[in-house]
Amino acid sequence: MKKALISSYNKDKDLLDFVRFLSKKKYKIISTGGTYKYFKQSGGISPIINISDITSFKEILDGKIKSIHPNIYCGILTNRNLKKEIEFIKKNKIDLIDIVLINCYPFIKKINELNNNVNLNYNFLTKFIDIGGPSIIRAAAKNFFYVTPIIDKKDYKLVINEIDTYGFTTINLRKKLAGKVFNFTSFYDSIISNFFLKNEKFPVYFNFSYEKKMNLRYGENPHQKASFYINSINKGSMSNCTKLHGKDLSFNNFKDIDVAWKIVNQFNKPCCCIVKHSIPCGVALGNNIDEAFEKTYSSDTISSFGGVIAMNRSISKKVAEKINKIFLEVIVTKNYDNEILQILNKKKNIRIIRINNNVSDKMEYVQVDGGMLVQESNLFLNNNDQYKIVTKKKFSYKEIKSLLFAQNVVKHVKSNAIVVAKEEQTLGISGGETNRIWAAKQAINRAIKAIKKNKTGLVLVSDAFLPFRDVVDEAAKSGKISAILQPGGSIRDKESIIACDYYGISMAFTGKRYFKH
Repeated sequence: MKKALISSYNKDKDLLDFVRFLSKKKYKIISTGGTYKYFKQSGGISPIINISDITSFKEILDGKIKSIHPNIYCGILTNRNLKKEIEFIKKNKIDLIDIVLINCYPFIKKINELNNNVNLNYNFLTKFIDIGGPSIIRAAAKNFFYVTPIIDKKDYKLVINEIDTYGFTTINLRKKLAGKVFNFTSFYDSIISNFFLKNEKFPVYFNFSYEKKMNLRYGENPHQKASFYINSINKGSMSNCTKLHGKDLSFNNFKDIDVAWKIVNQFNKPCCCIVKHSIPCGVALGNNIDEAFEKTYSSDTISSFGGVIAMNRSISKKVAEKINKIFLEVIVTKNYDNEILQILNKKKNIRIIRINNNVSDKMEYVQVDGGMLVQESNLFLNNNDQYKIVTKKKFSYKEIKSLLFAQNVVKHVKSNAIVVAKEEQTLGISGGETNRIWAAKQAINRAIKAIKKNKTGLVLVSDAFLPFRDVVDEAAKSGKISAILQPGGSIRDKESIIACDYYGISMAFTGKRYFKH
């Protein structure tokens, strides 16, 4: 009779049905303590063997040692085509094992319990670092020429179909299952490693611990396939969002949602943001979400077409009805009243996304060919004392509010980035240009076109220093810019300061650059 070794932390109907199928196909079932008892109590499985009967050794060290034994590993790792290995196991009366199914201790789940319960400790957590399970399933995967390794319950049906069809599993399936095993065990170990090294920002080896959440409609373009993976330990906002309505999400949708939510999530006041192609085209604060929406949309009605809108407050009925009159791809916020959903659901395809937390990742990763760039996220917020006035003219209170608001927008715009704002509302945004003066001209021109009255008192923020005085000259030429905020640090800073003093424009240096490359 063929033999299957089954050891599973999660014991469900799918597992029971699968093992009963194997039993029906005349497999002897070898199992460990808890799983053995579960099968015995459930019935319909015969014969079933306790692993202790194979090892002639009882579980010890509170269950930590139960499957680590030569009889088990020889049964799995034996090369069936090597005469000396077959003779060895016959001489030692070791049974060959044909199928190995493992479901490991849920270390990820226990991390979350540890984070949510101050009474739990690391001693509790280490109990859920599985040793025997990963070792056995790796051994089965190593010997996939002869052994079927199963780590994913989704593969039960594949194994059942092949055994029903051929009486055995094919080498192609076993090879695929072996790949899935090593994929899982590397993931499992990386979770443990990343958890214990969570205070090490740049460890010697960089491991991913991401799990696929969904396939996407397509990548950046329709001919590119794409999927979305979530971090198993660090639960950033995108890992915990829910689609309530509309078409499936695409690669570009997620990128735009990420930018829009990061922007609105920075502010305590009601905030609205519309993003297009990963660039904010309108951002505004208001006394309520109605005002924030009106200011955001009016700042750039053209670019907003087909964009992603995010709000850090629940959507009002007034805003919902206005959204239904314009074309937007995605709506993002934390909470939706049923009445609001009924209004928004009238648009068949619009994607309605609920964000379930406000957490932002502390590290960022960018792939390049052959490598990965890793850096700290640019999460800092500037306070009033984090700049130095360098001109004769000082900032007014209104200018300070607008400048600090615009500064938290400019860091989300591709460099070279310029944001022109007034009264906590963006009016002109430009970035991604190869020189700063082009970005400045575009942002200023857009701002002048966007504002309908009282076109003075605009402020300008730059993500990096002004390399020449030309940006100041362009601001003065408009006759609308009254204040500038920039990092400073250029060898020509003095020229820009002299120009500001000449035109009567106030300017300050922050000492910090905000590149988004």
